[in-house]
Order: sequence, then structure tokens, then C-alpha cells
Amino acid sequence: MSKPTLAPHRMTPEAAADRIALRHLADAYCHAVDRRDYALLLSLYHEDAYDNHAPFFTGTAKEYVAWLPGMLAHWSATSHSISNALYVIDGDHAEGELLTRAYHRTADNQREIIGYGRYVDRYEKREGIWKFSYRALVMDYDEIRDVGAAPNAGPEGASIGSAGADDPAYKFLPRFAASRGLAEVK
Repeated sequence: MSKPTLAPHRMTPEAAADRIALRHLADAYCHAVDRRDYALLLSLYHEDAYDNHAPFFTGTAKEYVAWLPGMLAHWSATSHSISNALYVIDGDHAEGELLTRAYHRTADNQREIIGYGRYVDRYEKREGIWKFSYRALVMDYDEIRDVGAAPNAGPEGASIGSAGADDPAYKFLPRFAASRGLAEVK
């Protein structure tokens, strides 16, 4: 067995599946935060996980998820995304560095704050399922700008996104709605 590395190496089908599962975890995190799906968000962390979003929050994952609604109430819209994602996997333990862009529009729709940074994560696979055991945010830089006009969400008749369970995605995607407990798949 070769030692874990970021360098190119042969990848087994199981290692490829692990990387897909880790990327799904990262993408589900972004979705859960932006759609305010706190039950989903909590399910992405192991029960003993720790989250470090210093200086804003540092504590257990359960405390983080309880803190988040109050913090997100300051924003009319958020959009978190992941671009580059690198993982080092060593059996049932892994580490990841994920580049993130986190867009925030103030509740009064007057300013945008876009944070650019990296999530530096540790993961564990328990009972065959990868979850966060530790997540930290490293900020690289940000942009803060005045909006100056009412937000434009597209032409008349466009589906307008929202942060919560009333987001149109749940209307269009019945399995997403069922996953959140909003409806049953027919």
C-alpha cells in the first residue's frame, strides 16, 4: 500500500468512490447552508465533530448548526460554492483543502460581501459513511461592495430563489423535497 499523497498515483475504484463521496459531502454542505436546511447540515458532521469558522464561531458541529440561523438572518441571500478540491485519503481518514467562494447579500439588499478562502477539513468514514470530523475556514481575501440598486433576479416570470424550504428547487425536484421532508415522491 502506498503512502497517502497529493501527487498523481494509481487510484483504485474504491479510492475514486471515496473522492466522489467526499465531494458530495462538500457540495451538500453548500446546499444545506444556502437553503437553510439545518437538519441536512447537521447530518454531514460526525456527532463529535468540531467546526472552526473563527473569528465568527468555534465549537462543536451541533453548536455551529444552532448558531448559524442567527448569523444567516443578516443576509437576504447567500451562495456558497466549491471549485478546486484536493483530498488525501488514508484508509478511513482523509483530509481535504477546498477552495470556496461565499457570496452574501445584506438583509437590506444594499451590500455584497464575497469571501474567498479554503475549507481545510478532516473526515472520517464510520460505518461506511464519510462525514466531517473537523472543518475550518481559512480566509484568503474578500470583496465588499455597495449594490446601489434593488436586486435583479432575472426577467419577469423567472423562478426566484430563496434561502429556505420555499425555494423553487423543491417544487421542481420532488426527491429533493422528499429528502427534506417537504413532500413524498409520487
